[in-house]
Amino acid sequence: MIAYIVRRLLLLPIVLFGLCIMVFGMMSLLSPYQRASVFVSDVTQLKNQSIEDLIERFGLDDPPWVQFARWFNNVLHGDLGWSESAKRSVFDAFKRFLPQSVELALWSAIPIVFGGIWLGQLSAVKQNKPVDHATRVFAIVGWSLPTFVAGLLALFVFYGILRWFPPGRLSLEASHIVYSDQFRLYTGIITLDAILNWNWFVFADALRHLVLPVIVLSYVSWAMLLRVTRSSMLETLRQEYVMTARAKGLPERIVIKRHARRNALIPVATVAGLTVAFLFNGLVITEYIFDLHGLGRWAANAAQQFDLPALLGYLLFNGFLIVMANLIVDIMYAFIDPRVRLE
Repeated sequence: MIAYIVRRLLLLPIVLFGLCIMVFGMMSLLSPYQRASVFVSDVTQLKNQSIEDLIERFGLDDPPWVQFARWFNNVLHGDLGWSESAKRSVFDAFKRFLPQSVELALWSAIPIVFGGIWLGQLSAVKQNKPVDHATRVFAIVGWSLPTFVAGLLALFVFYGILRWFPPGRLSLEASHIVYSDQFRLYTGIITLDAILNWNWFVFADALRHLVLPVIVLSYVSWAMLLRVTRSSMLETLRQEYVMTARAKGLPERIVIKRHARRNALIPVATVAGLTVAFLFNGLVITEYIFDLHGLGRWAANAAQQFDLPALLGYLLFNGFLIVMANLIVDIMYAFIDPRVRLE
């Protein structure tokens, strides 16, 4: 088990280095002036200078491997350039916008993973029964319903009519508390910081604002996970070892829990891991609809303004998350199926 995990960890730096090479290759297709913006730490460095001065200053006429070494060194030190859309460095922009996306992703991941797996298993066990038909319709509607439609409908009903769950991140009263000297921001994740500050009013207020985006993200993401879990579970239930367990007289609950579910989780783990990884990237539409200023919204603004350093930083971050998600999924395989450890 340990050897399996060590092998995967040893491959991680190689994969990440390959990712950096790919990003730098894409960056090399741009003009020298556009590439120069990746090396600056302040936008004023780009003003009142000719393109020849910028090329000489940042060594943009050096051989490609020299430019890559300089850029890779900057990446390792967190220097990703200046983001004009955020009016700060890319690294500082990540520190500002990442906590909101992480908070939304964390609260959404729990119902997505556990709810999707539970509904998929229930649908497979109750195949062709009313529960199965209901969950299949539920999944088809969720898969077909665009995120912006689900979000606008949720806002219309639960905020426009019922006035229960408002958009935004905090109410005005809670904002005054959070950004006062009495409240300490440890992580930037408001719900977690509210617990650490023992301020339950801020916690309840932040949670109230998260209800609608979490519901929308969960419903849209449930569809894929539910269908994959159902298909995998149905295939597992037809295997000979499951039929043998039933023939021995084992209770159905034991057959499902010990013999079927664990073997059905292999493809489910892949889908669940990638789904959660994309959640952490920040979802553009959801953040726009519910007035959340996270990574997704920042990336959309950067794309509209052709903010190259921000887009390259966002691309690197996305690639890093996908690589880490695949690593975690590989490790999960070893826990789910002992045969994987022996390969």
